[in-house]
Amino acid sequence: MSLHDLATAVPRATAPPRANRPPWPQLPLVIGHRGASGYRPEHTLASYELAARLGADYLEPDLVSTRDGVLVARHEPEIGGTTNVAGHPEFADRKTTKVIDGQPVDGWFTSDFTLAELRTLRAVERIPAVRPANTRYDGRFPVPTFEEILELAARLTMELGRPIGVYPETKHPSFHASIGLPLEPELVRQLRAAGLDRPDAPVFVQSFEISNLRALAGEIEAPLVQLVDDEDPPADLAAAGDPRDHRHLLSPVGLAEIAGYAAAVAPAKNLLVADDGTPSPVVDEAHAVGLDVHSYTFRRENQFLPPALRSGPDPAAHGDVVGELARFLRLGVDAVFTDFPDAAVAARAELLTPSE
Repeated sequence: MSLHDLATAVPRATAPPRANRPPWPQLPLVIGHRGASGYRPEHTLASYELAARLGADYLEPDLVSTRDGVLVARHEPEIGGTTNVAGHPEFADRKTTKVIDGQPVDGWFTSDFTLAELRTLRAVERIPAVRPANTRYDGRFPVPTFEEILELAARLTMELGRPIGVYPETKHPSFHASIGLPLEPELVRQLRAAGLDRPDAPVFVQSFEISNLRALAGEIEAPLVQLVDDEDPPADLAAAGDPRDHRHLLSPVGLAEIAGYAAAVAPAKNLLVADDGTPSPVVDEAHAVGLDVHSYTFRRENQFLPPALRSGPDPAAHGDVVGELARFLRLGVDAVFTDFPDAAVAARAELLTPSE
């Protein structure tokens, strides 16, 4: 069976854009953020597969490019903190400084490696002080390609008997375009080859930038998602001197603009609910203009939780992330990004269980 056949063999996991939805209720979606990155080093096939087996509906890879134009999954183009490249003396001279989104970044970059060279490296845990248990897997897993992730999602769809979608992020698209390695053409090619360029496909394409999403909206039918950071404005707007930031993007005017090219908006979680539990009006205002709301990122460790949900003083200890997720699901978000998909599945089950 071909990848295209696998991709279409099971009914879709996502819903149509809110304005065109049928009347049946839709479950909040669980997005395995970089896989099940609370349990395995992020952006590895092992992490993605575990996410699906823990109940995730979507696997979320950050996509960057190799020197020969292959899309691979890494948190950033710089790979010094997510691979063992520093231990490879044959690549010592590849260490350099590049300017990404206006900021100098030191290290090793996927754009300076061919895929064959990148395959000699192995993934390591990005935040070992926070997730020391994950370091037992350091050096075990290669850097996966986007094509391999699509194949994994298709295989797990058949094996698990439910749709396993993909939720790729175009990572730093302006940077990649500036070095002659634009992400979008290869992304579009692979989505089409996999039969995923359709409005009801189990796929979302996301970006923090705006211009590439607007361009993609005119090229593909797969649904798009506008990410919204709580600190940095969109890099393409900042480079153009455009003052718009998250305050504008999440205003009624900004949300209406996003609805013109995207199916969903994905704000950082603190832009939807303050640490004291006070909700913003963004969810209702986004829904009013036909946008779904996906929020990121939900993690168990105390340092990522609001004070009331932490467990003791250790910043790496696990607090009540299920409680936090349940709060957001009750608020009406349509999907959550989480490093711990099983926690989101538990919170969703609580939401859907009738109270006595």
